[in-house]
Amino acid sequence: MPDWLEHSVQVEVPVPVDQVWELWSDLEQMPRWMKWIESVKVLEDNPELSRWHLNTGGLQFDWHSRILKKVPNQIIQWESVDGLPNQGAIRFYDRHTSTIVKLSVAYAFPGILGKIMDSLFLGRAVESTLQANMERFRDYALQAQAQKQGVGC
Repeated sequence: MPDWLEHSVQVEVPVPVDQVWELWSDLEQMPRWMKWIESVKVLEDNPELSRWHLNTGGLQFDWHSRILKKVPNQIIQWESVDGLPNQGAIRFYDRHTSTIVKLSVAYAFPGILGKIMDSLFLGRAVESTLQANMERFRDYALQAQAQKQGVGC
């Protein structure tokens, strides 16, 4: 039986929610701000499924993920259907001129591996990496907004 580890992080992005939603919804762009995600490929024949490849410190994981719930400008919820067991949601909170983006993710390691990894402070490393990813997303959204407004970078 796997042990589940869960993390939640959030960031305020000074960009309107519709633009933030549009950027995050383009799953194949996630490697631009998600440090450990090497690639994401949405399946052409079923856009609710995507293939993910994670690579960190010599550990590599692959999985397919399915979108369970998608409400524009509010939430994207997913779960893995094979490979690395994981699930979570990204929530968007409209603050008119800015957006709070909250990521909650849970993942499992089989049996003893989960206990060993957690005891090696994996949880703190993952959480700090996720927070840094959210900050990179904020910068990515600001850059995209500037380009959209013709300011360019």
